[in-house]
Amino acid sequence: MVANTAMVKSDVVSEIERYIVMPGQATSYKVGMMKMLELREKAKSSLGDKFDLRDFHDVILKNGAVPLDILTRLVDQYIAGKNK
Repeated sequence: MVANTAMVKSDVVSEIERYIVMPGQATSYKVGMMKMLELREKAKSSLGDKFDLRDFHDVILKNGAVPLDILTRLVDQYIAGKNK
């Protein structure tokens, strides 16, 4: 990481220790990111010109941390509401 990033060695050590202590954290972060990108693309393709990134962010953020299946339902409700 030191050779391939702009991070200083102390930050690299801290990151590696975090991955060792919580190995699922980085994976779950990435899975969540990929799901949010998938849902954003679904909303964009379903809504076309009606898609508003600010509204989408509100849907994603207003309920706090929720399971991904609940987040999917919330985005589906957002899409249905905008398509009325």
